[in-house]
Amino acid sequence: MTVAISAPGRLYRGRIAVDAGIGEEEALLRRARGGDRAAFDVLVRRHAPGLYAVVARLCESPQDAEEVTQEAFLRAWRGLPGFQGEARFFTWLYRIGVNEARRRSARARPALPVVSLDAYRGAEVVDRREQPHVRAERVELRRALERAIGALTVEHRVALVLRDVEGFSTAQAADVAGLGEAAFKSRLHRARAVLRAAMANHRPPGAEA
Repeated sequence: MTVAISAPGRLYRGRIAVDAGIGEEEALLRRARGGDRAAFDVLVRRHAPGLYAVVARLCESPQDAEEVTQEAFLRAWRGLPGFQGEARFFTWLYRIGVNEARRRSARARPALPVVSLDAYRGAEVVDRREQPHVRAERVELRRALERAIGALTVEHRVALVLRDVEGFSTAQAADVAGLGEAAFKSRLHRARAVLRAAMANHRPPGAEA
């Protein structure tokens, strides 16, 4: 099975559209569970960009993220007959992808490259009136934030990415992470605390030591 991944600028909007079309999605799922590959292909096109955006922040490279996305859909296709709909399809699918990304991360080198916060949201609009030194400080602050996120353990990064970067609700993020809401909130609180501490030590270019 080969999954086509759409252009980065469309990823986030595509996931929001899924929430609005749940009735159609249930019909597609019924057909896919009955072996309709065409119906499943529609689900693939609908969810691949959003899933890739999440796992790309947990994987060592874009190539790994693409492979994880492919593997998640392959596992989902094989597991569809047993999917009873206790959870939303997209949270079930994302849980498969996140678990596969966790396994890859455990085998990867300790220091993982960090995916830019803007990589899957489209380019940030630059205010041409902004002073060059202010722009440089803002860019450096963003890079420091990206490094701090990349330094988190994969479990804390999962919580932060799902809730604060991708904007999942607490219930959805906890479901994807495979945790109860209380345990997820505790993990997210810890991730945010570590991130705040890392950023508190950040000094912008030119700042006095």
